[in-house]
Amino acid sequence: MNQNYPSALLEKAVNEFAKLPGIGGKTALRLVLHLLRQENSAVESFGNAMITLKNEVKYCSVCHNISDSEVCSICSNPRRDASVVCVVENIQDVMAIENTRQFQGLYHVLGGVISPMEGVGPSDLQIDSLVHRVREGGVDEVILALSPTMEGDTTNFYIFRKLADVDVKISVIARGVAQNDELQYTDEITLGRSIVNRTLFTGKM
Repeated sequence: MNQNYPSALLEKAVNEFAKLPGIGGKTALRLVLHLLRQENSAVESFGNAMITLKNEVKYCSVCHNISDSEVCSICSNPRRDASVVCVVENIQDVMAIENTRQFQGLYHVLGGVISPMEGVGPSDLQIDSLVHRVREGGVDEVILALSPTMEGDTTNFYIFRKLADVDVKISVIARGVAQNDELQYTDEITLGRSIVNRTLFTGKM
């Protein structure tokens, strides 16, 4: 249903908020009206935080996680086990696994999964950089921690094939994570157990 906005400025602001994932028109209107009720300084702080984030945020040159510096705090932490690399779909998955406190290795963020239906192929993801990273040496195990969906399984299989000639252990998280569930929405206990109880990946789909 079309809204009759009393102000073109209000309508424009609502339309911008409605572009965000999971934000419908009613929620967008509520957020904009909330900001209107705030002090100018609060709104400016909100806007400046978004602009600063966009202009200054970096992606780790090693794992492609969001970072404030060239190499993220996880990759640069000498207490982390650099011989184990956990492959995840996105930054939210890194945060979810870190919250379990069950993993002390490093990560590799693909930036998505292979999905022909959405036009996402291997070249659109950070798969080549993963293969290069493993071939450089120092990595003993690659944990495939992608969501147990058809796209996640396809990506697992592709990575397995790309690393077939490399002397590295390839494992996959235990299927305590329900089929078709996204990793970032799995509870911490289940996700933590799935990391600890990971199994050898056989390459079978």
